[in-house]
Amino acid sequence: MIRRFGEPLVTGQKYRIRPGAYAVLRLGGDVLLTYQEDPEPEFQLPGGGIDAGESPIRALHREVYEETGWSISAPRRLGAFRRFVYMPEYDRWAEKVCQIYEARPVRRLGPPREPGHSAVWTSLGQAARLVGNPGDRHFLQQILRAG
Repeated sequence: MIRRFGEPLVTGQKYRIRPGAYAVLRLGGDVLLTYQEDPEPEFQLPGGGIDAGESPIRALHREVYEETGWSISAPRRLGAFRRFVYMPEYDRWAEKVCQIYEARPVRRLGPPREPGHSAVWTSLGQAARLVGNPGDRHFLQQILRAG
């Protein structure tokens, strides 16, 4: 069973499953987050939805590049969680099934390509406090505790 984080289910609401891949990107003692301005300002682990026919690893590479401008290597799966949310940018209620990876940031190829996103480097401890998603926070805190 996959651990659930976030808002409680809305009674009677139908949710569509939305698989996604997200990355903890460490370089030294710092972590690369994405800051998303809309629909609400929020710091997040870089990543996003897995498109039909796309592997989680391919989606991870694509999404990290789109949201941060960085290329990555050596992704290693840490675990998964799910959360039930309304996604205003898609006008959709979704059960997000989030696969979390740790990967190495290799090179900044340019600015984020996705509008409204900024790449932000911060300490691991600060990242665990900044992220708005409790599932993201859980995985950052696990890494912080492991040292």
